[in-house]
Amino acid sequence: MDSLQDTVPPDHGGCCPALSRLVPRGFGAEMWTLFALSGPLFLFQMLTFMIYIVSTVFCGHLGKVELASVTLAVAFVNVCGVSVGVGLSSACDTLMSQSFGSPNKKHVGVILQRGALVLLLCCLPCWALFLNTGHILLLFRQDPDVSRLTEDYVMIFIPGLPVIFLYNLLAKYLQNQGWLKGQEEESPFQTLGLSILHPSHSHLSRASFHLFQKITWPQVLSGVVGNCVNGVANYVLVSVLNLGIRGSAYANIISQFAQTVFLLLYIVLRKLHLETWAGWSSQCLQDWGPFFSLAVPSMLMICVEWWAYEIGSFLMGLLSVVDLSAQAVIYEVATVSYMIPLGFSIGVCVRVGMALGAADTVQAKRSAVSGVLCIVGVSVLLGTVISILKNQLGRIFTSDEDVIALVSQVLPVYSVFHVFEAVCCVYGGVLRGTGKQAFGAAVNAITYYIIGLPLGILLTFLVRMRIMGLWLGMLACVFLATAAFVAYTARLDWKLAAEEAKKHSGQQQQQQRAESTVPRPGPEKAVLSSVATGSSPGITLTTYSRSDCHVDLFRTPEEAHTLSAPASRLSVKQLVIRRGAALGAASATLLVGLAVRILATRH
Repeated sequence: MDSLQDTVPPDHGGCCPALSRLVPRGFGAEMWTLFALSGPLFLFQMLTFMIYIVSTVFCGHLGKVELASVTLAVAFVNVCGVSVGVGLSSACDTLMSQSFGSPNKKHVGVILQRGALVLLLCCLPCWALFLNTGHILLLFRQDPDVSRLTEDYVMIFIPGLPVIFLYNLLAKYLQNQGWLKGQEEESPFQTLGLSILHPSHSHLSRASFHLFQKITWPQVLSGVVGNCVNGVANYVLVSVLNLGIRGSAYANIISQFAQTVFLLLYIVLRKLHLETWAGWSSQCLQDWGPFFSLAVPSMLMICVEWWAYEIGSFLMGLLSVVDLSAQAVIYEVATVSYMIPLGFSIGVCVRVGMALGAADTVQAKRSAVSGVLCIVGVSVLLGTVISILKNQLGRIFTSDEDVIALVSQVLPVYSVFHVFEAVCCVYGGVLRGTGKQAFGAAVNAITYYIIGLPLGILLTFLVRMRIMGLWLGMLACVFLATAAFVAYTARLDWKLAAEEAKKHSGQQQQQQRAESTVPRPGPEKAVLSSVATGSSPGITLTTYSRSDCHVDLFRTPEEAHTLSAPASRLSVKQLVIRRGAALGAASATLLVGLAVRILATRH
């Protein structure tokens, strides 16, 4: 079993032997690569987040009810829709990166098609919840006026959900195509005279330009387009036409459509798809089982953490307005801070997945260790800055002195929390790159819902520590999760992960199909013929013959059939039944949601 420490040579010397044993060989080059990937991805995530912030700002000037409504609407859409799609599409992080790192790059396009079909189907259950937004909020004792406006926003947003899903999928399609081995010669920083670490292992500047132009630039540019359209649309619909919160919902949809169409056109017109797209294929209907075996744990891994924050905000609302306001401020700071490790997490996932797809376990381990070391340094620096600015950050969001004072008390605890949360986030990228999302989902479920939240509730309400108790419970949660991830990856079998990557990238299916076209071993230049024997029912006599030899091989028809078709492939009839059943189940869920809405409205 390979461990992470195997990437470090035992005789790695230097002025600090302990540090040398921790840092893998080639860390400098890998660090620059991760920063080159993660920096633009951080910007991309921020641009995506800004669309919701702009909507909140415009509605905040309409009144308290409108501000509360749009905030609640965005939270509802995220919890019941966006988080599900983002989680399910995270399976593509594993499948696409490993396929792109393998010789079977065209399989990336098949995964894109498969992911699009799955996500579009998953829109139907999400819409069932959207249709009943008002009734769900009233069930949780929300204000009737706020619930009504929130439902208006969410109902208008229904067509935007599949667009968000497709945009996220297209972004992952680009993100999981990056540097490959053989492009690593000179760092982009070296061309500026800034190569300071391992210059002999740096990366070629043209590879940096390729990465920026092909992968990160389209995403950032689409985010800029979406935000520009969103700002203009909000101004026209909310401020000029006075459509209120409904106008903000329309503006959000328009911006989502704009950035998705722009990104799709950019990919097609710039021909960024040629290397990985072989056209529409019925293969996208195959292998849904393996896809969901990664997608469901990925969804749980993300949603479990995401929902825990929303539950925390709900709990603070049970205390006082001051605690809820302080939680809202810290939540905004946490969201912005989380974008940095999220960028590193995506970068590490891409690097690890591509390396495993290429069967390069040494590079995969190097990328994993380097990513963790990078985020430890960055998160400690950011946490220190947050602690220093604890008295100023609250004033950005509010002028209420009670809220500002409470925020300044909690931010030092959050600073420590952020370090462990960032490390967990990057380890999540390692798990997605290796296809081990199930372990991450189990750890998050246990640490958040069995340890973190119960402890936080105990400290908040029984010990009367209020919001401080919640964040101390969350701190214990991420500390234990970090310990679990470190222990698991230290004992990870990287060679086995590389073998599993062959399955994910479709290499084994290709090999099976190739082998099925080759006759079983027989005499050289043999003539293959088959006759049915009357004396042995169900047996086919396969005869290899040539002038100087004669070999008879007996096989059943079933054995002969396995040579021409891999056993895992479904027939057309099976595909129609199974995919039709999936469509029927999703549609039935939507119909149930519609029926509940009609019945609840009548009563």
